[in-house]
Amino acid sequence: MQKAIGIIGGMGSLATCDLFRKIIEMTDAKTDQEHIRICIDCNTNIPDRTKAILGKGENPVPEIVRSGIRLQSMGADVLVMPCNTAHYFYDKLTPFFDIPLLNMLQETAREIQKRGIRKIGLLATDGTVKSRVYHTALAAAGIDLVVPSPVGQTSVMDVIYNGIKASNRNIGLKALYETIDGLLAQGAESLVLGCTELPVAFELFHIDRPAIDPTAVLAAAAIRFVDKPLAGRGIG
Repeated sequence: MQKAIGIIGGMGSLATCDLFRKIIEMTDAKTDQEHIRICIDCNTNIPDRTKAILGKGENPVPEIVRSGIRLQSMGADVLVMPCNTAHYFYDKLTPFFDIPLLNMLQETAREIQKRGIRKIGLLATDGTVKSRVYHTALAAAGIDLVVPSPVGQTSVMDVIYNGIKASNRNIGLKALYETIDGLLAQGAESLVLGCTELPVAFELFHIDRPAIDPTAVLAAAAIRFVDKPLAGRGIG
Protein backbone atom coordinates (compact mmCIF):
# COMPACT_ATOMS: atom_id res chain seq x y z
CA MET A 1 0.00 0.00 0.00
CA GLN A 2 1.36 3.43 -0.93
CA LYS A 3 2.19 5.94 1.77
CA ALA A 4 0.10 9.06 2.37
CA ILE A 5 0.98 12.68 3.15
CA GLY A 6 -1.00 14.67 5.72
CA ILE A 7 -1.13 18.47 5.32
CA ILE A 8 -1.82 20.51 8.45
CA GLY A 9 -3.45 23.42 6.64
CA GLY A 10 -5.37 26.62 7.17
CA MET A 11 -2.28 28.78 7.86
CA GLY A 12 -3.48 30.26 5.44
CA SER A 13 -5.84 28.56 3.05
CA LEU A 14 -4.13 29.72 -0.16
CA ALA A 15 -0.78 28.55 1.19
CA THR A 16 -2.35 25.14 1.88
CA CYS A 17 -3.65 25.01 -1.68
CA ASP A 18 -0.22 26.04 -2.99
CA LEU A 19 1.52 23.14 -1.23
CA PHE A 20 -1.13 20.67 -2.41
CA ARG A 21 -0.71 21.86 -6.01
CA LYS A 22 3.08 21.73 -5.83
CA ILE A 23 3.08 18.16 -4.50
CA ILE A 24 0.90 17.13 -7.44
CA GLU A 25 2.91 19.05 -10.04
CA MET A 26 6.27 17.89 -8.69
CA THR A 27 5.35 14.18 -8.56
CA ASP A 28 6.40 12.10 -11.57
CA ALA A 29 3.06 10.42 -12.25
CA LYS A 30 1.35 9.42 -15.49
CA THR A 31 -2.02 8.29 -14.10
CA ASP A 32 -4.36 9.12 -11.23
CA GLN A 33 -3.25 6.00 -9.43
CA GLU A 34 0.45 6.94 -9.60
CA HIS A 35 -0.17 10.17 -7.66
CA ILE A 36 0.24 10.35 -3.89
CA ARG A 37 -2.65 10.02 -1.49
CA ILE A 38 -2.88 13.36 0.29
CA CYS A 39 -5.01 14.09 3.35
CA ILE A 40 -5.66 17.76 4.13
CA ASP A 41 -7.11 19.42 7.19
CA CYS A 42 -7.53 23.08 6.26
CA ASN A 43 -8.06 24.06 9.88
CA THR A 44 -8.96 27.75 9.94
CA ASN A 45 -9.50 27.54 13.72
CA ILE A 46 -5.72 27.64 14.23
CA PRO A 47 -4.94 31.02 15.86
CA ASP A 48 -2.52 33.47 14.24
CA ARG A 49 1.04 32.29 14.86
CA THR A 50 2.71 35.71 14.76
CA LYS A 51 0.29 37.15 17.32
CA ALA A 52 0.99 34.19 19.61
CA ILE A 53 4.77 34.57 19.32
CA LEU A 54 4.53 38.30 20.07
CA GLY A 55 2.35 37.62 23.12
CA LYS A 56 -0.76 39.14 21.56
CA GLY A 57 -2.79 36.09 20.70
CA GLU A 58 -3.93 32.60 21.56
CA ASN A 59 -1.58 29.60 21.57
CA PRO A 60 -1.96 27.73 18.23
CA VAL A 61 -0.43 24.47 19.47
CA PRO A 62 -3.67 22.72 20.60
CA GLU A 63 -5.42 23.25 17.25
CA ILE A 64 -2.32 22.24 15.26
CA VAL A 65 -2.09 19.08 17.34
CA ARG A 66 -5.77 18.31 16.72
CA SER A 67 -5.16 18.59 12.98
CA GLY A 68 -2.13 16.32 13.09
CA ILE A 69 -3.99 13.66 15.06
CA ARG A 70 -6.95 13.84 12.64
CA LEU A 71 -4.58 13.31 9.72
CA GLN A 72 -2.92 10.36 11.47
CA SER A 73 -6.35 8.78 11.92
CA MET A 74 -7.00 9.28 8.19
CA GLY A 75 -3.93 7.19 7.38
CA ALA A 76 -1.18 9.78 6.90
CA ASP A 77 2.36 8.40 7.18
CA VAL A 78 4.05 11.82 7.39
CA LEU A 79 2.89 15.32 8.29
CA VAL A 80 3.77 18.62 6.65
CA MET A 81 2.85 22.09 7.84
CA PRO A 82 2.82 24.86 5.19
CA CYS A 83 3.49 27.71 7.61
CA ASN A 84 7.05 28.83 8.33
CA THR A 85 6.06 30.77 11.44
CA ALA A 86 4.32 27.74 12.97
CA HIS A 87 7.68 25.95 13.06
CA TYR A 88 8.53 28.09 16.08
CA PHE A 89 6.33 25.57 17.91
CA TYR A 90 7.83 22.50 16.21
CA ASP A 91 9.36 20.94 19.35
CA LYS A 92 6.07 21.36 21.22
CA LEU A 93 4.12 19.60 18.46
CA THR A 94 6.14 16.51 17.63
CA PRO A 95 5.64 14.69 21.00
CA PHE A 96 1.91 14.42 20.22
CA PHE A 97 2.37 12.63 16.89
CA ASP A 98 3.20 9.02 16.15
CA ILE A 99 4.44 9.85 12.64
CA PRO A 100 7.15 12.29 11.50
CA LEU A 101 6.47 16.01 11.04
CA LEU A 102 8.88 17.27 8.39
CA ASN A 103 10.73 20.45 9.37
CA MET A 104 10.25 23.01 6.61
CA LEU A 105 13.00 25.32 7.86
CA GLN A 106 15.64 22.61 8.14
CA GLU A 107 14.76 21.30 4.68
CA THR A 108 15.06 24.83 3.29
CA ALA A 109 18.42 25.39 4.99
CA ARG A 110 19.74 22.20 3.39
CA GLU A 111 18.50 23.32 -0.03
CA ILE A 112 20.18 26.73 0.32
CA GLN A 113 23.39 25.05 1.43
CA LYS A 114 23.21 22.62 -1.51
CA ARG A 115 23.03 25.57 -3.91
CA GLY A 116 26.20 27.04 -2.45
CA ILE A 117 24.51 30.24 -1.28
CA ARG A 118 26.46 31.86 1.55
CA LYS A 119 24.25 34.89 2.26
CA ILE A 120 20.51 35.16 1.86
CA GLY A 121 17.80 37.72 2.57
CA LEU A 122 14.77 36.75 4.67
CA LEU A 123 11.24 37.80 3.79
CA ALA A 124 8.90 36.55 6.52
CA THR A 125 6.34 37.51 9.16
CA ASP A 126 7.25 39.53 12.23
CA GLY A 127 6.86 36.35 14.25
CA THR A 128 9.37 34.42 12.15
CA VAL A 129 11.86 37.28 12.12
CA LYS A 130 11.63 38.06 15.84
CA SER A 131 11.67 34.42 16.93
CA ARG A 132 14.87 33.94 14.86
CA VAL A 133 13.88 30.43 13.81
CA TYR A 134 15.38 30.94 10.36
CA HIS A 135 18.47 32.56 11.88
CA THR A 136 19.03 29.37 13.88
CA ALA A 137 18.38 26.96 11.01
CA LEU A 138 20.60 28.87 8.57
CA ALA A 139 23.41 29.49 11.06
CA ALA A 140 23.61 25.72 11.63
CA ALA A 141 24.15 25.36 7.87
CA GLY A 142 26.82 28.09 7.79
CA ILE A 143 24.65 30.61 5.94
CA ASP A 144 24.53 34.33 6.75
CA LEU A 145 21.14 35.99 6.94
CA VAL A 146 20.06 39.59 6.37
CA VAL A 147 16.63 40.92 7.32
CA PRO A 148 14.69 44.04 6.32
CA SER A 149 14.80 47.29 8.27
CA PRO A 150 11.74 47.96 10.49
CA VAL A 151 10.19 50.03 7.68
CA GLY A 152 10.99 47.34 5.15
CA GLN A 153 9.50 44.67 7.39
CA THR A 154 6.24 46.62 7.40
CA SER A 155 6.08 46.32 3.61
CA VAL A 156 6.53 42.53 3.83
CA MET A 157 3.75 42.19 6.40
CA ASP A 158 1.53 44.39 4.27
CA VAL A 159 1.78 42.06 1.29
CA ILE A 160 1.27 38.97 3.47
CA TYR A 161 -1.71 40.17 5.54
CA ASN A 162 -3.33 42.94 3.49
CA GLY A 163 -2.49 41.33 0.16
CA ILE A 164 -2.58 37.53 0.02
CA LYS A 165 -4.41 36.69 3.26
CA ALA A 166 -6.99 39.40 2.46
CA SER A 167 -7.39 38.23 -1.18
CA ASN A 168 -6.42 41.73 -2.31
CA ARG A 169 -4.87 41.68 -5.78
CA ASN A 170 -4.60 45.45 -5.99
CA ILE A 171 -2.05 46.00 -3.24
CA GLY A 172 0.90 48.22 -4.13
CA LEU A 173 4.30 46.59 -4.44
CA LYS A 174 6.66 49.58 -4.65
CA ALA A 175 7.68 49.39 -0.96
CA LEU A 176 8.20 45.63 -1.16
CA TYR A 177 10.49 45.98 -4.18
CA GLU A 178 12.49 48.61 -2.32
CA THR A 179 12.82 46.23 0.63
CA ILE A 180 13.92 43.35 -1.58
CA ASP A 181 16.45 45.44 -3.47
CA GLY A 182 17.82 46.70 -0.16
CA LEU A 183 18.52 43.11 0.93
CA LEU A 184 20.22 42.32 -2.37
CA ALA A 185 22.30 45.51 -2.03
CA GLN A 186 23.51 44.18 1.36
CA GLY A 187 25.01 41.18 -0.39
CA ALA A 188 22.15 38.69 -0.30
CA GLU A 189 22.60 36.31 -3.23
CA SER A 190 18.94 35.34 -3.15
CA LEU A 191 15.83 35.58 -0.98
CA VAL A 192 14.16 32.94 1.16
CA LEU A 193 10.38 33.31 0.99
CA GLY A 194 9.93 32.56 4.68
CA CYS A 195 6.16 32.90 4.76
CA THR A 196 3.98 30.55 2.73
CA GLU A 197 1.92 33.47 1.42
CA LEU A 198 5.02 34.89 -0.29
CA PRO A 199 5.47 32.21 -2.98
CA VAL A 200 1.81 32.84 -3.82
CA ALA A 201 2.51 36.59 -4.01
CA PHE A 202 5.65 36.15 -6.13
CA GLU A 203 3.72 34.05 -8.63
CA LEU A 204 0.54 36.13 -8.59
CA PHE A 205 2.31 39.48 -8.97
CA HIS A 206 5.17 38.18 -11.17
CA ILE A 207 7.85 39.47 -8.79
CA ASP A 208 11.11 39.08 -10.68
CA ARG A 209 13.76 38.65 -8.00
CA PRO A 210 15.87 35.56 -7.20
CA ALA A 211 14.19 33.52 -4.48
CA ILE A 212 13.98 30.11 -2.88
CA ASP A 213 10.50 28.78 -2.23
CA PRO A 214 10.27 26.75 1.02
CA THR A 215 6.84 25.47 -0.02
CA ALA A 216 8.40 23.79 -3.06
CA VAL A 217 11.27 22.52 -0.89
CA LEU A 218 8.75 21.00 1.53
CA ALA A 219 6.76 19.47 -1.33
CA ALA A 220 9.90 17.78 -2.66
CA ALA A 221 10.82 16.47 0.79
CA ALA A 222 7.34 15.03 1.29
CA ILE A 223 7.39 13.33 -2.12
CA ARG A 224 10.75 11.76 -1.36
CA PHE A 225 9.54 10.61 2.07
CA VAL A 226 6.71 8.57 0.54
CA ASP A 227 9.13 7.02 -1.98
CA LYS A 228 7.73 8.66 -5.10
CA PRO A 229 9.88 10.08 -7.92
CA LEU A 230 10.16 13.80 -8.52
CA ALA A 231 9.15 15.22 -11.87
CA GLY A 232 11.52 17.40 -13.85
CA ARG A 233 10.26 20.66 -12.29
CA GLY A 234 12.94 22.27 -10.13
CA ILE A 235 12.54 23.75 -6.68
CA GLY A 236 11.91 27.50 -6.85
